[in-house]
Amino acid sequence: MSLVSFSLILTGVLLNAAAQLLLKAGTNAVGRFAFTLANALPVGMRFAFEPHIAGGIACYVASLVVWIMALSRVEVSVAYPMLSIGYVVNALAAWYLFGEALTPMRVAGIAIIILGVFMVARS
Repeated sequence: MSLVSFSLILTGVLLNAAAQLLLKAGTNAVGRFAFTLANALPVGMRFAFEPHIAGGIACYVASLVVWIMALSRVEVSVAYPMLSIGYVVNALAAWYLFGEALTPMRVAGIAIIILGVFMVARS
């Protein structure tokens, strides 16, 4: 895999991870809500005007464009497993930004993911 191809994949993964983190920050700002018809408009409006949600959507759109560029250069059987890097990024960022648990079992899982991505990238 060339440096350009890997860079595109990594950029797409990081944009996708950023989207997840921004969406989480947005939902934290809005708070818990019930899925009811009565809530559809008020909650929908709160989400529509929440800057983190807008940023998350923008990151998703950008990641889609970058991902399409990556797929034009790399086999999907190689590129798709690289999305697992996002699990690692999000677990660490969620721990740092949101105080989410990073248990030994999660750390072991992250280590396995890193090993798997390395093996796929080298194949």
